[in-house]
Amino acid sequence: MSRPLSGSTPDPQRTSGHAPAPGPGPRGAPVPSGPAASREAVPRAGSRVRRPARRSRAVLRGLLAALLLIPLAACGESPEEVQSGSGGGGGGEAKGFPRTISNCGVRTTFDEPPRRVVAMNQHATEAMLALGLEDRLVGTAYLDDAVLPRYEKAYRSVKVLAKRYPSREVLLSANPDFVYGGYSSAFDKGEGRDRAALKESGIRSRLNIEGCRDDRTGPAELRRELLELGRTFGVEKRAEKLVRDGERQLARTAARLKGVKRPSVFVYDGGDASAYTSGGHGIGNEIIKRAGGRNVFASLRRPFADVSWEQVVKKRPEAIVIYDYGGTPLAAKKRKLLEDPALRDIPAVKNKRFAVLPLSSAVLGVRVPDAVDELAGQLHPDTAE
Repeated sequence: MSRPLSGSTPDPQRTSGHAPAPGPGPRGAPVPSGPAASREAVPRAGSRVRRPARRSRAVLRGLLAALLLIPLAACGESPEEVQSGSGGGGGGEAKGFPRTISNCGVRTTFDEPPRRVVAMNQHATEAMLALGLEDRLVGTAYLDDAVLPRYEKAYRSVKVLAKRYPSREVLLSANPDFVYGGYSSAFDKGEGRDRAALKESGIRSRLNIEGCRDDRTGPAELRRELLELGRTFGVEKRAEKLVRDGERQLARTAARLKGVKRPSVFVYDGGDASAYTSGGHGIGNEIIKRAGGRNVFASLRRPFADVSWEQVVKKRPEAIVIYDYGGTPLAAKKRKLLEDPALRDIPAVKNKRFAVLPLSSAVLGVRVPDAVDELAGQLHPDTAE
């Protein structure tokens, strides 16, 4: 559902994926830095179940097969996928393994799907939950805000290792065989969590590809991120369905916006002396474009960038999208924009034309189709469904 443009919006304390700030109560949020490298061994899962002899064996086999089919059928997987092992569950050899995946300059060979995963940053955690892989999560850390309601029950079953990033010691104490990071700061070398160091400890890893791209990021990259994650865990059919559903939603939003006048948009992430904004290389730029707007700083060759307020004034944006998270409350950001005399002649400020997106919706993850739809409803309220 879309929120009305510039109306009052709840102000939960959210915390940025790129600037340190106090975490929202029991869970915190992210801070980018540079990437690194990873790979290595996965311990074999589980012990064998002793089966009764003769006739009872066949009965028990039938019961076990039926029980295994029930949870995976809910995820839309076929019996063939479950029986082949490509659903990513339990023991046995997963179909299609070993397989090799290249991610952000790191080439990793998987002999079988990872079984003990730590996901750091909200979009990494939600991608795992969206693929029905909560049973693989042995830990999570560093949220921007509350997880989506549809993932809340699954999320509650996962241990939170730290409000922000866990120390190396805490991370290793979870005994992961795979670490999935949303931002490059998840693999901070200074903290001993870089991908090369994890590899030396026998832990493979993945970085969300928005964290290492030097080009524009769009639906093709979202598709790649989800499909590669699906391949890593042997749940390709789940990933393909997630991608198809998202693409259909984007197509519906595009049809709704056909022929609209596109306002120029400035993203205000935060900042006082200067403004932290969305550049042209992040998914945030694509979200604005697909929501029927034009990012005034799309020419900046970075996902996020600092700009001067003089540059903002010169661009004369017609609408301002505020990223909502912890640190600076949403109300304080609006007050800054409305009360700064230097900004009073900006059309967006004059007309109080503000839209709001949670930061967790403005990064490469499963929220992107919803974010496009929500922002479209705020920029073009007459088109809202």
